[in-house]
Formats: sequence, C-alpha cells, structure tokens
Amino acid sequence: MRHNKKFNHLSRQKGHRDALLRNLTISLLLHKRIFTTVAKAKALRVYAEPLITRSKKDDMANRRLVFSYLQNKEAVKELFGVVAEKVAERPGGYTRILKTGHRLGDNAEMAMIELVDFNENMLAEGGAKKGKTRRTRRGGKKNAAEAPEAAAPATEQNEAE
Repeated sequence: MRHNKKFNHLSRQKGHRDALLRNLTISLLLHKRIFTTVAKAKALRVYAEPLITRSKKDDMANRRLVFSYLQNKEAVKELFGVVAEKVAERPGGYTRILKTGHRLGDNAEMAMIELVDFNENMLAEGGAKKGKTRRTRRGGKKNAAEAPEAAAPATEQNEAE
C-alpha cells in the first residue's frame, strides 16, 4: 500500500534530487523566474516556499538553516534581502507556475515558475482591478438603476396586446 507516499522522486536518488532542487532554488532566487518541466516546478515549489517563509524572520538561526539547504552565499543574501522585503506581507504562495507548452525534443510538458511579487506585468494588472468579484452560476443581481428599465418595456408590451 502507498500510504503517505506523495513525494515525487523525479526518477533520481536522494543525493541527486537534493542537488537538483538546490540548484533550481538558487536559480529561482537569483533570476526570479526559470523555465523547467512541470514535475520539477511542482517539486521546487514544495522545496523553496518553506525557505522563503524562513526568510521573513531575519536571524542567525534562520540564515544558518537556509544556508544548510542552499549552500550558496549569494542566494542566501538575495533571499534575506530583496526577496524577504517583497514577501513580508504575503501569508504564503510565493511562487506561480505557468504551463508553457511542450518541449520539442521529448514532448515534455514545460512550465515557467516565478516569484509572484517580482512580475511587474501581473502586478500592474492586479493594481488596476477595483475589487474582488464573486462569480455565481445564477449571474447575480443587477444594479438597481438597470432593473426598472429592463422591466418597463415588458409591461408596456403586455398592455399593448
């Protein structure tokens, strides 16, 4: 039985998988956006997001713990400096995975994984929105100004008949 075996091993042994996820995380932190396969992107999200959460509290214990995972001084400096400053108010969900199609060579499903707060195009679109709108199957209620106008022609038609 496969109880509690949800972890994707990515067809690699533990040392190789750790090195892969470490390198992907370092690249993500330094470049803010990377292109990889969907499976690796999903595994990277599970690996990187707890480290980003650690960076919110900048103390020596968290720096040492993150450095034990990444083993790259530049990436740790970037994480606790620029990245932590941007994600300070966000309660989670620091990365976004966007599928980009299939790779030509082996038809692998590709994706772009990026840090959410570093995409200027998405931030500009998000700032233009007025507020949250809830979508329903019923379509919701119409505005009070539009409702009498819509009902008035129907009553005039009925009276003419």
